[in-house]
Amino acid sequence: MSLEQGEAGISPRDGLVWGIFCRFGQEPVELDRDVVHHRLMTGSFPPGFDGQDGWAWFHFDIVHTLSRTQIETIPSLPEDVRQVLTNVERSTRLDSDGDIVFGALPAFDDTSTDDERNVSTWRFVLEPDLLLTTRRHPIPALGVVYHELQRGLVPRSPAKVVDRALLEFADTLRRDFARLDDLLDRTEDVLLDISRDTDLGRVSSLLGIVRRRSTELRRVLAPVDRLFRDEELELPEWAEDDLSDRSQRQVHAALDDLLALQDRARALQDELTSNQAEETNRRLYIVSVGTTLMLPATFVTGFFGMNTGGMFLTSGNWGTIDAGGLCFLIMLGTWLVLKMTKLL
Repeated sequence: MSLEQGEAGISPRDGLVWGIFCRFGQEPVELDRDVVHHRLMTGSFPPGFDGQDGWAWFHFDIVHTLSRTQIETIPSLPEDVRQVLTNVERSTRLDSDGDIVFGALPAFDDTSTDDERNVSTWRFVLEPDLLLTTRRHPIPALGVVYHELQRGLVPRSPAKVVDRALLEFADTLRRDFARLDDLLDRTEDVLLDISRDTDLGRVSSLLGIVRRRSTELRRVLAPVDRLFRDEELELPEWAEDDLSDRSQRQVHAALDDLLALQDRARALQDELTSNQAEETNRRLYIVSVGTTLMLPATFVTGFFGMNTGGMFLTSGNWGTIDAGGLCFLIMLGTWLVLKMTKLL
């Protein structure tokens, strides 16, 4: 009887991206769909299948509602585990139920450019002989691990696949940090180069890019770091060494790099604010000096502009020149007074 006709539960053809069986140090073997179906429905491989000394990896695309509905009917998994596999939220999680480890971890998807990678979530269930993963968007990190397995780089435990995917995520984060650090280098060069006019608006734009992106990445990375540092987290012995310790170091190191990047961005932001305040004060100083120098001239022109009788310099042909010279002499005297009092 075919899978479509009679058996309840999932049809492995719907949403299954790949199903492979791996043995340590050997190239993986593509599994028939009836083997995948039997393993998910019963919790064991079918009779006659040599599943000794190996483990399987089933990867599903749950972008379609049908795929999510089918995964929710897998009887070999507890209900809360199935809900994690089909959850569409981006929250991270790491938990265990007996000998099963399950959770949701972040990764970059391939729906955007390298400069603005979107962060997505992939979900997994770990058993000693099975790794079951789901995603809504293609996850390049999982593709990298899959191709490594195809080259025969197969670990003994499927937990190392999760660990390797986290390592790839951390490596991508560091490449993102390097790009942001380059932007900060350019910003610092502009701020410290006082031999030419500084475009503070351009500097502010570069800092804004760095601060916005670093904040987005911290919102993703900090919860993952808390997951692995949670003292209440208890993983099965078979998965603890391969998953918890190494992954914790990877994530924590990436978070330290991110915090250092944010500290540098804040320091440059303070320097930018100082330069902007200094530039504003310089412009106000120029305006104030000009206003002060023009104040006596303004008084003279106002005085001579009064419509009163007996105003001197109203007779003769050189009255305007005399009044202008008087304005200039008063301005010069004001400038000398400001210099002598060290106000300039």
